[in-house]
Amino acid sequence: MLKREGWQVNAKRVHRLCRKEGLKVRGKCRKRRALGASTNACHRRRAESKDQVWCWDFVFGRTTSGTTLKWLSIVDEYTRECLSLKVDRHITSEDVIDTLAELFAMRGVPEAIRSDNGPEFVAHAIQGWLSRLNIQTLYVAPGSPWENGYAESFHSRFVDEFLNQEEFDSLRSARPLTHLWRDDYNHQRPHSSLGYRTPVEYAAGCSASVRPTASLQQNTHIPQPVLS
Repeated sequence: MLKREGWQVNAKRVHRLCRKEGLKVRGKCRKRRALGASTNACHRRRAESKDQVWCWDFVFGRTTSGTTLKWLSIVDEYTRECLSLKVDRHITSEDVIDTLAELFAMRGVPEAIRSDNGPEFVAHAIQGWLSRLNIQTLYVAPGSPWENGYAESFHSRFVDEFLNQEEFDSLRSARPLTHLWRDDYNHQRPHSSLGYRTPVEYAAGCSASVRPTASLQQNTHIPQPVLS
């Protein structure tokens, strides 16, 4: 970000100043060989174009009064764009379908969506709806969050840069703050993996790999239990 603003800086000096200020800095880590990884792992079935593979997951937080808040994140694995960041006290399968249908109407239908095996993602209503739209569901191996690495990476930043920095008086206050953070993440935050471009900048130069939007209204009134 300093370089984007025209500063000539030394990486080691920035690293030292970040440590001095108590900021989180990336440390060196040894590469590990993934043994027995499933065929749906993100490093085995990589996205090769925009809107080819999306990943989704949930993360939890609390208001100052202790009320649980739940965020649904949907990320394009190729461009790193955060396509949706929905927050509520409870999110039902109908809410998930409505969120996806809105994205499909705007961006088209992706080839696949990657997730873990949580009850929210294996719900029959969601599985059946995605199947009818010919969208693959790439479920990673149980107990292997690294196989859904793009979602885990996004949530790591979301927790460090947002949930650990903000206090929410209520759901009403959490929603605009969430929107502002998502906008900043997509439009202002450069990613080293994207050549230090923001997700929106990178996506602007990518060709999409989407299929024509199918009918999304056929399953909009399916009563489902709350997924808390």
